[in-house]
Amino acid sequence: IKPTYRVQAGDTVRVPPLQKAEAPAPTQPHAGVLAQLKDSIVYEDKYLLVVNKPSGMAVHGGSGLNYGVIEGLRALYPNAPYLELVHRLDRETSGCLMVAKRASMLRRLHEQLREGGMKKQYLALVQGCWPNKMHHVIAPLKKNTVQSGERMVRVADDGKPARSEFAIEQHFRNATLMRVHPLTGRTHQIRVHATHAGHPLAGDEKYGDERFNQQMRAMGLKRLFLHAAALDIYLPDNDYRLQVSAPLPEALTTVLKNLEKD
Repeated sequence: IKPTYRVQAGDTVRVPPLQKAEAPAPTQPHAGVLAQLKDSIVYEDKYLLVVNKPSGMAVHGGSGLNYGVIEGLRALYPNAPYLELVHRLDRETSGCLMVAKRASMLRRLHEQLREGGMKKQYLALVQGCWPNKMHHVIAPLKKNTVQSGERMVRVADDGKPARSEFAIEQHFRNATLMRVHPLTGRTHQIRVHATHAGHPLAGDEKYGDERFNQQMRAMGLKRLFLHAAALDIYLPDNDYRLQVSAPLPEALTTVLKNLEKD
């Protein structure tokens, strides 16, 4: 029964504080998503999972999303005492995503990320002909939130240091396939560094070139062309380096085939 408050003129009224509405908890993904996630596991031991994250799937629920990869994995492993994301990938980025199964592994991998002991490689399709002599982009990055609430990153002198290595994989008529090694782990780093260098990523609706994106859509591209292709990690518990790779999705290899014919 809800309480009733009767008030007369001149009374002093103390109104109980409003209770802050709690955000709805992420829901469990349906069976089809769980099956897709299960098929996407490329490495597993008792300390670590590596998933080939599908493009379009967020790493976690929230901000209007009912679920993400981590909620799906927790549903697949209901008895696992611990499952936490080691790092993040943008929703439209596919490829290798690490999930720790022990808090000790999470700490060790975060240490490797901070100190540069982990190597992450991405494949990215960029606009135009990338210069043969440009191997690094070094530019500080700063996060901003625009009026709409959208998060944007820009190159700024007062930003955090950021450095990316770029190597040419294949030239096309109006695009270049690049292998990228981010030496720091800033938000949207590869996308902003590529745009800063004058060669934005194909399919990048936030930092890219709309005319180029239209050209790539004609080649069959329906997403951001960025794929976390490989990881090189030191696993202290096993005392060896783990090298994991995730093949380029068919949706992206089709685009490359179309570019070869162009």
